[in-house]
Amino acid sequence: MRRRLINSTLAVVLVVIAVFGVSLVIVETRTIEAAAHDRVQSEAVRLFSVVEGKIADDERVTRGALAGQVTDGRYAEVDLPGGPPLTIGERPGGSVIEVTETGSRGERVTVMEARDRVNEELGQTLLIILAVALLAVGAAVLLAVRQANRLTAPLTDLAETAERLGSGDQRTRHRRYGVPELDRVADVLDASAERIARMLTAERRLAADASHQLRTPLTALSMRLEEIALTDDHTTVKEEAAVALTQVERLTDVVQRLLTKSRDPKAGTGTGFDLDEVVKQQIEEWRPAYRGEGRAIVHSGRTGLRAVGTPGAVAQVLATLIENALMHGAGTVALRTRVTGNQAVVEVTDEGPGVPADLGSRVFERTVSGRNSTGLGLAVARDLAEADGGRLELVQQRPTTFALFLAREHEHH
Repeated sequence: MRRRLINSTLAVVLVVIAVFGVSLVIVETRTIEAAAHDRVQSEAVRLFSVVEGKIADDERVTRGALAGQVTDGRYAEVDLPGGPPLTIGERPGGSVIEVTETGSRGERVTVMEARDRVNEELGQTLLIILAVALLAVGAAVLLAVRQANRLTAPLTDLAETAERLGSGDQRTRHRRYGVPELDRVADVLDASAERIARMLTAERRLAADASHQLRTPLTALSMRLEEIALTDDHTTVKEEAAVALTQVERLTDVVQRLLTKSRDPKAGTGTGFDLDEVVKQQIEEWRPAYRGEGRAIVHSGRTGLRAVGTPGAVAQVLATLIENALMHGAGTVALRTRVTGNQAVVEVTDEGPGVPADLGSRVFERTVSGRNSTGLGLAVARDLAEADGGRLELVQQRPTTFALFLAREHEHH
């Protein structure tokens, strides 16, 4: 493209120079020739006037008397009636400029000048025009190269940016070139890079959240299915299958909530539900795991509460808190329900050493964990709570107490 820009610019300049140069040569040639003819004619008129004056005064017309009237390099010939012609100077050969003046008595004056002088002036004029044309071509070359560099360098840079964007590098360049059209392309590429980066970040976050949030429910579901596979008791099979179906429904709801939040973080379609039932369900699901660790999980506080939200999302938040207490806490884990204002609150407390002072509220940040874990659990739990219209807080560090705040459903009398 750089070569094409230079060639096109030079082509335009050469055409302009050719058109104006030829026109200028034609005009200058005619001007020089006209000036030379006027000079010769002026001398012929002057010489003829001298001859006319001498004839009128009855003076003898001689060569010596006329020699001073003819410019060096020119040739003059005077024809007088009844006498031989008088010649002044040397008759030029080749092409000449000739002017003749004739009088009423038959006298005739002819002045000639060789075209060599005209040709010399024409040659000098052509050299000047050629020099100006060469300077114009040189300036055009410099201008074309500069303009080509100004255009091709940004285009090359934009092409590299697009190539990096296609290869997965979403860093924005924020580089502009002073050319409105190219700057607009750069704006579009930067906006595309930012949009792709946001999309990739959202996809990676969704994948990480989903893998973390589905791990525990899938493990629990696998254990239920193993229990079903190992037992011959029809009643036990039915009970375990019912629990497994409940877990599958909650799992489906969690996946739907994650997908909904990834599309619209402000989306929330919660309805009224029985909070006691969700808390009781989680205690029943986690009691075997706690029993296996020699620990207990208990429930206390106000009963009969109804909250606004999605049971599956609330169950997943509580499951994260209970699992967190199992992994990082110690002793008995207590779930206590209470009311504050127009909110229903579920607190999860354990008897462990508490949250380290250096972590504090940072436990909700992604990648922050008290032990060797992903650090996603509490962050995702808070996201799920907020997407459901509630909030999750660390209300006490020692002993560790997390509180899930949910809007209460208004009672109808």
